[in-house]
Amino acid sequence: MESFRFAHPEYFYFLLVIPVFTLLFILSRINRRRSLRLFGENALITQLMPSVSTSRPIIKFIIWMLALSFIITGLAQPQFGSKLLTSKRKGVELIIALDVSNSMMAEDIKPNRLERAKRAIAKLTERLRDDKLGLIVFAGQAYVQLPITTDYVSAKLFLDAINTSIVPVQGTAIGAAIEMATKSFTPNFEGSKAVIVITDGENHEDDAVGAAKAALEKKIVVHTIGMGLPQGAPIPVGPSGSQEFLKDKDNNTVVTKLDEEMLIKISDAGGGTYIRANNAEVGLNNLFNEIEKMEKSELSSREYSEYDDQFPVFLSIAFALILLDFFILDRKNKWLRNYSLFGNQKGTSL
Repeated sequence: MESFRFAHPEYFYFLLVIPVFTLLFILSRINRRRSLRLFGENALITQLMPSVSTSRPIIKFIIWMLALSFIITGLAQPQFGSKLLTSKRKGVELIIALDVSNSMMAEDIKPNRLERAKRAIAKLTERLRDDKLGLIVFAGQAYVQLPITTDYVSAKLFLDAINTSIVPVQGTAIGAAIEMATKSFTPNFEGSKAVIVITDGENHEDDAVGAAKAALEKKIVVHTIGMGLPQGAPIPVGPSGSQEFLKDKDNNTVVTKLDEEMLIKISDAGGGTYIRANNAEVGLNNLFNEIEKMEKSELSSREYSEYDDQFPVFLSIAFALILLDFFILDRKNKWLRNYSLFGNQKGTSL
């Protein structure tokens, strides 16, 4: 369905000049008539100035006011477009909780755990169609990086900005991330909801298993992806390629290892699946295949169509009126002097 609007209705205030011009024109015509009376009778003056038209200035003034009206209307930018539509789509709501603690910089998965996870999430957004996606980052605390949305382009932009310094408190609070995720879904959404926790599993902060159980009670499934290899790897602390690694108080190199046991417990408590990432694949796509099998619910969405500008039509009409004005002379044509568009003009007029 087509709708009509003005992109800049404030320009209509300029229409107020038309009554002003009209008043000035009327006053000038009255003043002209008074001045002519000083020279003699109207009939005598008409005989002395047979080529002077009393109606054409009025016609020309009306044409100019109409042209001005169309110009102002064109500046207000009239537009045609479709009305707001509500469409129904089917999908699930998915929130990814991404670990950004320093241990995610370990390079047992190339180029490192965090970068590989970010690439996998970016590829996942390319598969999404009717599903909503949210993004939470966590270390010692959890933060919403991207509220749940269908704007996958924005998801990629937010993803690019993620690094280990985005969360000021270090640690691995998986439970806090799950709790925040359960609060971040669309209120009153009755469809399937899933949380995917991507981490190395070294949880030292809270009760992640309890948080997963609480989420499942709210019909939110919790999946886990283990980033890292069982043998582990040191944590780089210097510039890339500097081979400087995190050391403990005894000056021993700290090795971060994947805690699969913890991640399996979390996924079991959350009714989900655990997948271990490796250098061949992260496993996010495999999890998404499982999520696609979940019951999908109708999602309402608003769609706007772009409006087409119609101002050239109004400006063209204004130009045509101005052009017409140039063909209307102030004085009568000698061949048409005895003819009038408005009947006999012998009487007094403005």
